[in-house]
Parts: sequence; C-alpha cells; structure tokens
Amino acid sequence: MKTDSFDFYSKTSLKSYNLDNTMRYQLNMLDSLDVFTRKHSENVASLTCRLCEYLHLPKDFTIYCTICAYLHDIGKMFIPPSILQKNGPLTDEEYEIMKTHTTIGYEMCYKDLKLRPYVAGPIFHHEALNGTGYPKGLHAKDIPLEGQIIRVADEFDAITSKRQYKTHIGITDTLKILIDHARPSKDSALSQMAEDAKLGKINPRVLKCLFKVIIDDTEYEISQAFDYVEYLKENVKRLKQINEYHEKMLKQNSEKKQNYYREGMKILFEAGETEDNYKDILNEYEKAYLVKKEKIDSLFDEVKNIKKLKI
Repeated sequence: MKTDSFDFYSKTSLKSYNLDNTMRYQLNMLDSLDVFTRKHSENVASLTCRLCEYLHLPKDFTIYCTICAYLHDIGKMFIPPSILQKNGPLTDEEYEIMKTHTTIGYEMCYKDLKLRPYVAGPIFHHEALNGTGYPKGLHAKDIPLEGQIIRVADEFDAITSKRQYKTHIGITDTLKILIDHARPSKDSALSQMAEDAKLGKINPRVLKCLFKVIIDDTEYEISQAFDYVEYLKENVKRLKQINEYHEKMLKQNSEKKQNYYREGMKILFEAGETEDNYKDILNEYEKAYLVKKEKIDSLFDEVKNIKKLKI
C-alpha cells in the first residue's frame, strides 16, 4: 500500500545552493551533539534559509545565515547531559548553566578559523530586541539581522518539536506565543525605558515571513494530501469492483462462470493482492481515506486560523 509523508522543511532551498563544500566541516561538528539538539540545529538551519528567502535577502547572506543557524547551539556540547536532557523544568541554577551554551559556542567558533566567520549564530540567537535576552542583554540596534532571524526559527522549532521534557504544542498555538513575544513587554519597569517601549523580544517582520512560510507549506501539504486521497479513491473503487466480481462468482453454479469472474478479479489485482486478502486491503484503504480527509479538513482550518492571527 502506498504511503505518503510530509516534512515541514522539505521545501527548503538548501539544495539549490552549493553548500556541500562550505558546510561539510560545520555539519561534522553537529555529530558531537545529542540527537535532539542535532535535529533541532538542522531544523533551525533549514527554516532560517527559508526565512532569508522570504525576506528577499541576498544569496551570499542566506548561505552565511544558514551556516550560523547550523552552529547556533554548538555550545551545548559542553552542557552536562543531566541538564541538557532533563525531564522537567530547570532550576534557576541549571538555567544559568544552560545559558552559557551561547558564550561557549561563541568561543568554540572564534578559536576555530573555519568556524570564526559564523560566531554570530551562537552568541546572538538568544538576544532580545527589548534588551531582555542573553548573554549580553543587547538592544535592537546592536543585534545583527542574522541573530534576529535565527531567534525566530529557534523559538518556533523549540516550541513545536517533541522533546523528552515537554509536550508537543501545535503550530497555531506556537504562533500565538511568538506573537506575544513580538509585542512590547507589559512589564512596567521595562515599558518606562523609551528605547525599548515599543519593542518585543523578536522581530515582527521576520515573524510575518514565518507566517508565510507556514501557510505556503501547509497549502503544499494539502495539495499533496489531495493527490493521495485521489490515489486512495481509485484503489477503493478498484477493490470494490473486485468484491462485486467475488460476490457474483460465489453465486455461480458452473465452474466456467466462476472462472470468468475469478479471471476478472485477477486482472484487477495489484502486487500482493489475492482472493484471500483483498477485503482486508480494501478495509485499510477505506480507513486511510477517512483519516486523510479528516487531515485535509484540519489543515484547511489551520490555514484559516493562521490567517486570522494579527502581529
């Protein structure tokens, strides 16, 4: 039976760039990370590439920014596994240790001539426009664009991914969280600072591009799902025809007429299907059809919900 799958990052343009030689060394560095952090780093890099494209940034900058994103969490190599993989919230002390992955990553990249050009990834991806980020508490004017882009990609993937220490959160709910992060803080002390009064933690322009990426990918997923639904419909129709032949065959008294319908069934059978198992296969296709139709409806609802969101 045919199966379909959709990778949220499958439409990335990474392959359109000649990154193999440029990134081989950087990607090898990721092998030292735990599986969750490595996958997260790959996701953030792919999404960062997409965001750069939707921001209409130059190709060279997109390549640079993508590599920075691959390396943004490289400092977690030296965070104790008991903290990095903790199954529960971190204590204040543990959180302070976790935050050092930014400076550790910066130092790792700076000391390596091959990685030095990409120090912005590790050091800036947790800085916030309103000055509430870390490690330096920089303000908007001091945070380079690559850091602002990677922060949005990083937060989105961190919230939506399934981790060993938290529950998966849906895309629409994640975007609501990010919208809140893009708005000015309600903290009275912070709001009194004129420089940061109108700023949130993340760049709203980048967040708007994230909306476009998600909507485009969801609509692409819908189109792929429609193709699969058509495939399922065709096979349900074919197998029901086989079932009709089978029922008619059982009603025949003469062997000649029975063989006539049996041959008709054989013509319609596909690889692995037999007179003994076709009903089970038909049942599988019918169930898959209902599941996929329900999925398409949910995707349409998701697109509608995302389009209603305001930054």
